Amino acid sequence: MSGCYNDHMKALSPHPWQVSPAQAQQIQRELAFRVVKEDRLGEVRLVAGADISRPDAQGLAAASVVVLSYPELSLVESRTIRKRVSFPYIPGLLSFRECPPVLAAWEKLEAKPDLLLVDGQGLAHPRRLGLACHLGILLGIPSIGCAKSLLCGKHGEVGPNPGDWAEVRDEEEVLGVALRTKAGVSPVYVSIGHRVSLGTAITWVKACCRGLRIPEPLRLAHQAASGRTKVPIPSL
Repeated sequence: MSGCYNDHMKALSPHPWQVSPAQAQQIQRELAFRVVKEDRLGEVRLVAGADISRPDAQGLAAASVVVLSYPELSLVESRTIRKRVSFPYIPGLLSFRECPPVLAAWEKLEAKPDLLLVDGQGLAHPRRLGLACHLGILLGIPSIGCAKSLLCGKHGEVGPNPGDWAEVRDEEEVLGVALRTKAGVSPVYVSIGHRVSLGTAITWVKACCRGLRIPEPLRLAHQAASGRTKVPIPSL
């Protein structure tokens, strides 16, 4: 059951996307067993960020994947596509709306990212399979979830300084962390996506921040998906 989304990256053949909510939950439960929670990434020279806009009145969403060099965090490539989303908006099942457009944008990449940051949850998800896990498994790439809000679990007070964090727990299980990336602003929620440990996920999110709340790959992906990017796109 293998295929590929581009010439660089082997991936699982995608399961059906047009399924019932109950079927979607079952797919998540099955895929959750494939999540690798240990570090299986080599040297990271290219970091990708993925984000998707809200659908417009016609049901079209813009999905963007940007690729940055590391450690410079300079733009190498950016791909944005518009694709109709039809799966209903159901908290906990957003990957069934958002994966297909992101995968379509990923197909267009010519660069080969070593690590993927996703604007969404990883393990910090009711069935332990948020968007970052889902994409990481399908693409076979180390991935990290970096969300702006908490979907499940609880955490204590986060210290005021950049780099301070508090564990996000569901009873005794650690799902991720609330990480302060900039003083005076709300934390982001970091969790394992695939093929990275939680400690490594925290390290990479901090390394990709430039004094702002959102890591640079995700900030640029958001700008591209929303049509507000001011960064010139390199010619390939």
